[in-house]
Parts: sequence; structure tokens; C-alpha cells
Amino acid sequence: MPRPSDTKQRIQSAARELFARQGVQKTSLQEIADRLGITKPALYYHFSSREELVRSIMQPLIDDGERFVLEQEAKGTVDPRELLDGYFRFHYRHRRDIMLILTEMSTMVELGLIETVLTWRARLAVLLVGPGPTLQQAARAVVALGGLQDCTVQFPDAPETDLREAAVNAACAALGI
Repeated sequence: MPRPSDTKQRIQSAARELFARQGVQKTSLQEIADRLGITKPALYYHFSSREELVRSIMQPLIDDGERFVLEQEAKGTVDPRELLDGYFRFHYRHRRDIMLILTEMSTMVELGLIETVLTWRARLAVLLVGPGPTLQQAARAVVALGGLQDCTVQFPDAPETDLREAAVNAACAALGI
């Protein structure tokens, strides 16, 4: 896989910072270009639209998430605690982008990214509680997976190891394990 150019990475970094501060819809490509001291056509050389830029920022999260879910599905037997620990680690690695998703929900819906995340959760829930779960089992899986994800952004100052242990234990408790 080719490495993105330095300019492309600089554009993504500046965009991520501006998106976080003022929102995706309120950030123009011209502002991003101005921030970097490049022309708007130079920015367009790398990204044809704001949507393409947002998608490029989110693509590592999407690729990593899909890889994680596929790896879990490929296992013969899933250890729920191990799955939850891995799910926490995935979200912790991508918590900056998770914040962007949470603050820019409508943009992420338009790009189909929310549906992707919900599909991952549904696939992981099947691994945790089996196909055709009762409403109670399904609700426990939603609380476990959603709560675990939320912990990665809710407690930004907590040490990762302590937070992971607390969040995984809480997710296990939600599942009744």
C-alpha cells in the first residue's frame, strides 16, 4: 500500500484540527489551504471535495474496524472478555476520530459511516450473545459495546490501562459474565 504524501498528511492534519474546532460543515477547503499556506487548487489536487477529505481521515478507522470484526468472526470460539478488550483498544486508538464522528453525526450519516459502525456492533453482538438473542441479551450487548466505546472518549485523562480494565469489567458485567 503506497504511503500518503507529506502534503496529503499535512492537509488531513490541518483539516482534522479545524473540523474538531469549528465543525466539518463550517470549515471550507479554502480555510484549510490558507492554514497550510498552499493554494486551493493544490488542495484539490489531493482531495476533490470536503467529503473526500473527511472520508480519507476516517478510512484508517474504517479499515481497522473492519479488520478487527473479521478477525473476531474468523475465530472458532470467541472469548467475550478478549473481544471486549480488543474492541476497547480499537476505539482507544481511534478516539480522536470517534470524537469527530460524535460531533459530526449528520456528516457521518451522509457518508455512510454511522451505518458501518452499527453494522460492526451488530456483527460483534452475534459473537457475544449468539444469533437470535432475546431482547434482554441484545440490549446487554448494545450496552456493553456502546458503553465500552463511550468510555474511550468520556475519560480522556484516565490512564489507558486503568480505563481499559474498568471499561472491560463494566462491559462484562452488562453482559452478565
